[in-house]
Amino acid sequence: MQLFRKTIVLLLVIGLMAGLVGCKGGSGETGEGGEVKGNIHFGYVNWDEGIAMTHLLQAIIEDKLGYTVETTQADVGPVFQGVAKGDFDAFVDTWLPVTHEAYLEQFGDQFELYEKPVYEGARIGLVVPTYVEIDSIEELNSVKDRFNGQIIGIDAGAGIMRTTDTAIQEYGLELELVKSSGPAMTASLAGAIDDNEWVVVTGWSPHWKFARWDLKYLEDPKGIYGAEEQIYAIARKGLEEDAPDVAKLLKNFKMDDIQLGTLEDYINEGMAPIDAGRKWMEENPDVVNSWLQ
Repeated sequence: MQLFRKTIVLLLVIGLMAGLVGCKGGSGETGEGGEVKGNIHFGYVNWDEGIAMTHLLQAIIEDKLGYTVETTQADVGPVFQGVAKGDFDAFVDTWLPVTHEAYLEQFGDQFELYEKPVYEGARIGLVVPTYVEIDSIEELNSVKDRFNGQIIGIDAGAGIMRTTDTAIQEYGLELELVKSSGPAMTASLAGAIDDNEWVVVTGWSPHWKFARWDLKYLEDPKGIYGAEEQIYAIARKGLEEDAPDVAKLLKNFKMDDIQLGTLEDYINEGMAPIDAGRKWMEENPDVVNSWLQ
């Protein structure tokens, strides 16, 4: 009888543990097969396209592949360092060949750079509303007072900020580069446009601001900001062995302007990024399945 009771207790404990594992993390984390495979950790920067793509991938990896997914926002330098050290499994917002070139030179031998871009035709530069009556960076000094002597930037570690520092030197600009953040930059842009004032910001495509307002890039005769860029995914060394299905997804993942713009709009309209990712995933099952194959 004592042996029977011990057996019953053991079976109950095993059943309870299995139930806890099956419920780990709540909705969306057990995948279609019901099992939780492990944890995937993304680093991302507070840039609209990165927020959108990261949380779409979170939704897919949780709901389709059965992992738990953690996302951590940080400045771009620590994100690259985190992937290099293995603290993050992946980062899907690497701009090349210009914007993040310095980070590739510093850390490139410590992580995997997947060769197919996740987005093509990306661009960085100085952006103004179309009503601003100049067309080139070379003209900025002549109207610097109209811009309050400022270029509104984003976070200090961003590649576009380094490039803009170079542009200020190369063009001899008499404007101050103001450090802020992506959201603060777009808020400054919105406020200026509402008041029909002149403003110049560090800008990039893809970004929802181009769909909302009439904007233009200032011409860059010296080519400081480079030509069009591509956005790539990077992953820690060993991810392909530890989670081959996640690595396959990252290698196949690619979005175009319409796809990414739609996803960004959901978030910009107030939807939580993970909810926006799940909505987009449900609306585009064929695209998602093509990434998983």
